[in-house]
Amino acid sequence: MSAVVRVTRTVPAAADHVWQVLTDWSAQSDWIPLTRVRTTGDGLGHEVGGRIEAWTGVGRVGFLDTMVVTAWEPPRRCEVMHTGRLVRGPGLFAVTALGERHAVVTWEERLDLPLGRLGRAGWPLVRPLVRAGLGLALRRFEAYAVRRLPAA
Repeated sequence: MSAVVRVTRTVPAAADHVWQVLTDWSAQSDWIPLTRVRTTGDGLGHEVGGRIEAWTGVGRVGFLDTMVVTAWEPPRRCEVMHTGRLVRGPGLFAVTALGERHAVVTWEERLDLPLGRLGRAGWPLVRPLVRAGLGLALRRFEAYAVRRLPAA
């Protein structure tokens, strides 16, 4: 069974700037709570086939989320396939310009629920927590992206 979680946020910055900050994978550690992100293999993860991994947790308690970039369409869209043990399925970042000074960021996850029947039964309880976590991350992203705007 697949479950969808989608959050959006309007950021007061140009779409190109939002894209650059959003897809700076290692900097995501600065705005995604309790998560350290890095690219693996060659490159910056800015191409189809690029590899990314994210450790979410505290100390040794947490999980590793491995991903492969499956679509790279700057400055609008990046899709990944989560390939880890716990988190599996496609994910998406999309940036839509709203004029020259604002952009909407969409973060969508289509999760293949783990743990069989237990995962399906528990999803109604877990979904609000996942959505709240992604929403918090996007609020933090907005502040982070604004702080990184070039000086006028």
